[in-house]
Amino acid sequence: MKAGSGLASAPLAAPALAADAVRRAIAAAGGERPSRVFLFLSAHFARQAPRAIQAAAGAAGGLQVSGMLAEGVFTEAGWRLDQPAVAALVLGQAGAGPGPSLVQPRLAFCGGPAFPPPGADAAPRWGLTCRDALVWHDARLCAPPCAEIQIPGHALLGALSTGLHALGEAQEVTAVRGHDVLNLASASAADSLRRALPPGLRDRSPLPVHLVAACEDGLPPIPILTANGDGSLCLARPPRVGARLQWALRQPLTAAADMAASLESLAARCQNPACALVFSCIGRGPLFYDGEDRDLAALRRRFPGLPLAGAYGTGQIVPWNGGVAVLQNSVATVLFEPCHV
Repeated sequence: MKAGSGLASAPLAAPALAADAVRRAIAAAGGERPSRVFLFLSAHFARQAPRAIQAAAGAAGGLQVSGMLAEGVFTEAGWRLDQPAVAALVLGQAGAGPGPSLVQPRLAFCGGPAFPPPGADAAPRWGLTCRDALVWHDARLCAPPCAEIQIPGHALLGALSTGLHALGEAQEVTAVRGHDVLNLASASAADSLRRALPPGLRDRSPLPVHLVAACEDGLPPIPILTANGDGSLCLARPPRVGARLQWALRQPLTAAADMAASLESLAARCQNPACALVFSCIGRGPLFYDGEDRDLAALRRRFPGLPLAGAYGTGQIVPWNGGVAVLQNSVATVLFEPCHV
């Protein structure tokens, strides 16, 4: 199976830009009509999305166009955040292989407030969420803004990089108030975190909680939303008394190393990838790495020449302990390996 990517950007969010990205991707894939197009539009296309999707479908010669609006987009050729941009990945015709199944991973795009939706089945999913974003499937906008795609003839193999490294030992939560954790052991939550942070961070005011998560065994990392004046910390999920929480820190050097390690584990499981989709976070790309995307650089080093497309959203959809979780400030990489049966 052949695959190719295309990246196009311009000062104005014109629908023709989507067609340009798709045509570039088709040319990179050898020129054959694609069986599937993944299309990511930057948020500048909010008003032009329907026309851009139709332009992409016209360039592809078919309606199998899926994707979403996002904060920014990228391919192996580079990233775009500050101007209208389109990233496209096209798949050629796959060989014979297994059809859709309950256990085969799916790709998911969601612009709504919660994922997965009520009543969703147990299939593993990899994907992206972006607050209030438009989502499309088969070249049509989805209402509600959520789409799931199965890719027959391919094995989808994914890896996650949270970019976190642990700080100290886990401590017992001894007092809570709604979403606020008040005390861990005998200390206030803020004092507990301050003692765990490296010297260069512990004296900052306010505490750099955007770089920290609270971790509990077996559960997804919990973002810290705010440090309150009373010494408590507000978490994205309500804490519970008796839980054991461990602070974890996300910094550029260790996050880049974690990304590289996740790609090594993925390469060991996927010997011959055809292409990749990459679901990153607005808090993890160039804004985190001081003007460069070291995660994208790691992908290019580990898989040189591999066609890929991705987007920066607000949440990464990943399989987690037999279910699905939505993480933040993470990168989910999904390799497509053709099945040959």
